[in-house]
Amino acid sequence: MELVQGENKFCIKDDSGKILGEIDFLADQNGKYDIVHTEVDPSVGGQGWAGKLVQAAADYIRSEGKKTSAACSYASRWLQRHKEYDDIYEP
Repeated sequence: MELVQGENKFCIKDDSGKILGEIDFLADQNGKYDIVHTEVDPSVGGQGWAGKLVQAAADYIRSEGKKTSAACSYASRWLQRHKEYDDIYEP
């Protein structure tokens, strides 16, 4: 499986190109992001892919020099647990 970046999203694709997970984040007019959706197919559930998606989004947002909130409850909990992202996370 591979992690693929799109516009304001990351996806997990299997070897055949089927999307098995995704995370979406939107920027407001001031450039602050909001992680709005994280989803992983049940066939890959419990393997850490949702966390990898949130981490990829957070790393991207940090690389852009921006901040993020998280309307997505999973992403919000993940960011609260990973204090190393306190510099970008604004609940």
